Amino acid sequence: MSAYHTLFDAIGGEPAVRSIVEAFYPKVQEHELLSPLFPEDITPVMEKQFLFLTQFFGGPQLYSDRYGHPMMRARHMPFPIDKQRAEAWLDCMRRALQETDIPPDLQIMLLERLSGPAHHFINTDEPEEA
Repeated sequence: MSAYHTLFDAIGGEPAVRSIVEAFYPKVQEHELLSPLFPEDITPVMEKQFLFLTQFFGGPQLYSDRYGHPMMRARHMPFPIDKQRAEAWLDCMRRALQETDIPPDLQIMLLERLSGPAHHFINTDEPEEA
């Protein structure tokens, strides 16, 4: 990554972020723990994730320009997120990254970068009852 200034640049910019989002959300929709947290029409969520990840990986501030400060923990508080769901989210992301053209070493960096926020969003110790 030394030739690049940001992870965003290193992974290939907007096309790479778009490919991550497009590979990720089908996995989320199929996951028994995660799918109940998302609306049936996932398209707006995908667009917000694209904007956020672009910014989060060091690209243009697309999310903030449109929605203001991300405040991601606050935005996730209405949803019961326990450690199991955080790990499921990261697993879906890991599998999505494997479907992209992003080199494995950068995939690891992206997962490490996303691991902190995924665990920071945990807001309950109790799994949701079915």
